[in-house]
Amino acid sequence: MALSFLLPASSTSVTSLKLRVSNPRKPNSSRTHQWRTSITTCSTRTHEATLAKNDLYELISGEERGVKTEGNPSKRSKIIKAIDAMEVLGKGSITTGSSLSATWRMLWTTEKEQLFIIKNANFFGTQTGDVLQVIDVERGILNNVITFPPSGVFFVRSNIEVASPQRVNFRFTSAVLRGKDWEFPLPPFGQGWFESIYLDDEIQVAKDIRGDCLVVDRALYSWRE
Repeated sequence: MALSFLLPASSTSVTSLKLRVSNPRKPNSSRTHQWRTSITTCSTRTHEATLAKNDLYELISGEERGVKTEGNPSKRSKIIKAIDAMEVLGKGSITTGSSLSATWRMLWTTEKEQLFIIKNANFFGTQTGDVLQVIDVERGILNNVITFPPSGVFFVRSNIEVASPQRVNFRFTSAVLRGKDWEFPLPPFGQGWFESIYLDDEIQVAKDIRGDCLVVDRALYSWRE
């Protein structure tokens, strides 16, 4: 035995070692049960989250980020119910940490101002590209961005502060409408809060002070001014 050289060279010592090895300490059954229960619970919650996300994705697919939903109360109601289901899954979690810092791409919203711009971008001879929410929790910065390819962008700068495990307060500081070789600044307007009611590695679901809902996923790139 590899450990026998650590003991005095006597038969009594070797016998003692053999007895200790042949009668290993029994595991704590209570701790084992808790561990297995924890693993099962985690697996179940992951499965539930996957199903809930797939349901939400399916409902908002083809809704043009919420433009079509505006004229379809029945579809809107179903989507809101799916969002409420995500809120239940996210209850008690902390969603205002470093994992909230990212460039988020809008998939669906009820916010009228953003939907108005998306619908009417063609009046300016362009189309709406990605609509983004760029958050840096550590620096206390939030930019709401609407892109107009190839070179146009409208963005609103905000300062943010974490107010609770799921709530972030924000205050608009300025806004800019920018083209290829021109820029038109706009004054700041308003303040409020939003709550990230569900957050994971793929998706963020939020509700704000006005009762609007937002569904975003992590963009494959980082937007910067």
